[in-house]
Formats: sequence, C-alpha cells, structure tokens
Amino acid sequence: MYFSQVNVPTEFTLTAAQAYADIFNEVEVDVLFTGPDGAEYRVPAFWAGGQNFGVRFAAPKPGKYAYTSICSNVDDCGLHGKTGELEAAPYTGKAHLYQHGKLRVAASGRTLEHVDGEPFFWLGDTWWMGTTTRLDWPHGFHNLLQDRVAKGFNLAQIVAGPLPDFDASDAAWHPEQANEAGWPWEEGWTKINPGHYDLVDLKFAAMIEHGMVPCIVGMWGFYLPFMGVDRIKKHWRNLVARYGAYPVIWCICGEVNMPTYSSTPEEVAVRRPMQEEGWTEVTRYVREIDPFHNPMTAHPSHPDSRAMLGDESLLDVDMMQTGHSGFQSLRPTVETVIQCLAQQPPMPTINSEVNYEGIMGSSWQEVQRFCFWTSITSGSAGHTYGAQGIWCMNSCNEPFTGSTVCWGEGYWEDVMHLLGSKHVGLGKKFFDRYPWWLFEPRTEPLLQEGRISAFATGIPGAVAIYYIPFVAGVVNELQGICATWSGHPGAITIEPGANYTAYYFNPRTGADIPIGGPSNTGENKHFRPRGAKIIAGPVEPDQNGQWIPPTKPTMEDWVLVLEDKEKLAKIRNGR
Repeated sequence: MYFSQVNVPTEFTLTAAQAYADIFNEVEVDVLFTGPDGAEYRVPAFWAGGQNFGVRFAAPKPGKYAYTSICSNVDDCGLHGKTGELEAAPYTGKAHLYQHGKLRVAASGRTLEHVDGEPFFWLGDTWWMGTTTRLDWPHGFHNLLQDRVAKGFNLAQIVAGPLPDFDASDAAWHPEQANEAGWPWEEGWTKINPGHYDLVDLKFAAMIEHGMVPCIVGMWGFYLPFMGVDRIKKHWRNLVARYGAYPVIWCICGEVNMPTYSSTPEEVAVRRPMQEEGWTEVTRYVREIDPFHNPMTAHPSHPDSRAMLGDESLLDVDMMQTGHSGFQSLRPTVETVIQCLAQQPPMPTINSEVNYEGIMGSSWQEVQRFCFWTSITSGSAGHTYGAQGIWCMNSCNEPFTGSTVCWGEGYWEDVMHLLGSKHVGLGKKFFDRYPWWLFEPRTEPLLQEGRISAFATGIPGAVAIYYIPFVAGVVNELQGICATWSGHPGAITIEPGANYTAYYFNPRTGADIPIGGPSNTGENKHFRPRGAKIIAGPVEPDQNGQWIPPTKPTMEDWVLVLEDKEKLAKIRNGR
C-alpha cells in the first residue's frame, strides 16, 4: 500500500524479471489505476535505466486506488500483472499548485483555471534552454526561480528535449545541448538517456513547489524529419510518463513547421508540410496517452498554434509569435493578437514569443510593457515575457554559442534584473486586484482623427481599464491603432448608473494616483501644469454621458482605471 495526498505525484518502480538486449525499444509498460468512483487512469511508465520502469500517479481526489501493471511482454512477471493499492488523503501542504490542482480551460473558453475553479493568469518567462548546465543546479536555478516568483511569474516555457538554435543536421549532439548527465537522447536517436531526465526532474519539481508551472516543450519542430514520428512518440511517451502527474502544460514542439536552419529551398518545400502533418499526429498521440488531460498547445512559427496543426481541435491554448523588431513589431503584434482572439471557437490565447528584452540591442522595458498591456486589454489569457540571454541561458561561467547567429549580448545572471521583467510582474499583480477572468475588451467612441482612444478592458458598470501608451517612437508605427499626442485616452462614455471613482496606475512602479471630479472644461482642458495636484473624487460625466480624464501624469505610458467599488464587491461575492 502506498500513501499519498491529492494532486501530489507518488512514484514507485517496476523491475523486469527477464533480460533484454534493448529494453527501452523492446517493451512498453502502463499501469492502470482505478479510483474510488470507478474512474480509470492508464498511466504510461518511463524507462528509468537498467531493468527498471518508473510510475508516477497523482490522485485527483481522496480515497483508495487499485492498480495493475500492463506490459507489452505479458510473460515478464516483473512488469506485467503487478498489483497494489494507493490511498490518497486531502493535501495539507502550502504549495499553491498542489492546493488548487491541475490546469484546465475555463467554461468561458477564454482563460485557464485550476481544477478547483481558481483562475490562472498566465505570466510566463522564456527558459527554452533551462535544462542545460548553463542554468546550474541548484544555486543558479534557484536564484532565477526565486527572482521570477517574487516578481509574479507563475510559468516558464522550457524545452525538455533537442533544443532550438542548433541545426538538426549536424548539431543535435552539440555539447551545449547537454546537462550534467549528457544529452536527452543517445547519439543516433537510439534511446532516451534516463540520467538526463533524472536531473530535469529536480528542476521541474522545484518549479512546481514554488508555484511555477512548467510549460514543457517537447523539442524544436525541425527535428521531426531527422528523428521520425515513431521516435518522437517514444520521446513524448517518456515526457508524459515522467511529468503528466504534475500540474503542467504540454507544448508539442517549438516553431512547428520551421525547417532546420541549413535547409535548402527544395528541402523547405518538403519538410514544412511533413512537420505539420507529423506534429499533428504526435499531438493526437499525446492526447490519447495522457490520462490526466493536461492542457495542450504548440509553439508557432507565425502567427499562431491554430495555423500550425492539421486539427486545431487538439489544442487547448493558442500561442502566438509576433516578432522581434522592437517598435516595428508593435503594430503587427497588436493586429495579430486581435485577429487570433477573434477566432472561433474561443481559446485561451497567449503571445508566447515577442520582442525578447535586449534582443539585437533593443526591445527594452517600454516595449515589454506595451506588449503585455495591449495583449491583456485585448483579451489574452496572459502573456509570456522573454529576455535575450535568458532564453538560451547564456552564462558568465559557460557562454552560449549555439550553431546560428548571436542575437545579442547578456548573461542570464545579469539579464534577470532587466526592468521589463519587473514591469510585467507589476502588471500581473495589478490584474490580480480584480476579477480579470470576467473582463472583456471595451470599445470607446472614435476620436476625430479616427484613432481608437486607448486599449481598454473591464466589466461594464463595474470597472474600466485603459492602457495609454507612451508617445515617443510609437505614434508613427501605430497610426490608426492607439493613443493621440495629447497624452489622454479621449472622451470616455460612462454607463448610466455607474458610480465610478478613478485613478492612474503607474506600470513602472506600481503606484496609484487617485483622480476624478467634474469634466474638464475651458482652455487647456487636456493639460495639467507641472506640480498641480490631481483631484480625488467621483467620475462625473457631462450631459452627454461622457467624461474626459485629466492628462496622464507624464508622457510615458500609464493605466487609467475607473471602478465602482460597490459593484465590484458584489461581483467578488458572486452576486
């Protein structure tokens, strides 16, 4: 009898009774668990090295679970027909992810939540190469993890297999793809390296204990023509067996249909459709073998996950990738986000790669804020940040070279302190004040110039949030999309009966500045002299039901918030 707690994985080992020349490729083992309510969970087992297979199971509810092992070689009495029981008690620890359980798509289809209904605001970081030696265990890993948790991050996109930025034709076993135990696969794709994943286990378990969901990327998409679909299924079977019992998100691969870097035009024409077809098949396979139904997505080349696979019904989360060109990427980013969010049926949508901070010497904190705030106010279920130097884990002790071009300077030990990561964390903490999962994009009257007044979201009559972007360097790129030179969002239509008060939120510091009072009238109505106080008080619309807020405190980006505290309280209380 094994004893466990709900949502916490329990692990045990099965040992083969027969000898095998190549046990990884010769046999497969599953364990069938039957719960107290009769529900069945067929859990894949992973080859743990030698003659051993590991089994991990997390009970979704309290009670007694019976199990029976099923081996493809029914004559092996060490692997087939082994029985036992597991008893799960309610979870009593303090780990947030175990308290609230696995993730799923909310009933609205637009956001994610835990199985107990707790909303999940995705704030991700990009740790593509976080399993390598360059993010050293345990000291370096915990330093970065603790920094991100303190800032408000709750997810990291991390590859658990062959990595990006290494040409699949000649760099699959580049030394920089390894961790302390070697590569994920033995050379020639002969078999999984269990030692590699034993070390990955430590990192993923630490993330979960600290409240960071691993968004596990199987590998980069361009390895499929070199490995073949059957080996990739074995790769994913290993990942599902090792990590499916944990609260994770599956990302089937990175840049699904991008051929490897050295591909000729003729090879591109063959490999791109091969990858789309092959990864669709693999996604369907993972769906079939994961008894815990962890959310599934795919990292796209461009624009989004739905465009990558032959069957979008296999996806739970729609990822986007919208560019790395700084200011020049802002307009296409806004347009892509809006277009992807308009697709039906609705799906939680995340910009999973955009403008890594510092990439090519640009895309600094103001760009990071813009990408975060415009995505969330447009209806995204969260956002993923990235920084040059962190995605590849370029370390001062072990510099990253890869096999393509260098995208910029920066060691992760230094880059982790860039202001953009702090500012997007402040953004998440701001939304956590409100029932953000009920928010919907808000439309406002067009200004005379034809530009939308601001990026806005909220709950009608209860809260309205306006992101007013910075001006310098943005206006020319965003004509027809965002704020005017005047530095305010224009006239705001106030819903009849709304009892709003207003404040400005500083997205750089997290500070609140209360504002309000009668509509501005007379000359210079959009100008607040230096040193003048912003009047605190109610939002009072004019006879046309409109209110013009004071000019934002500085010409940087600001967030204008209108809230009816009484209505918000009723919403929070479910009334």
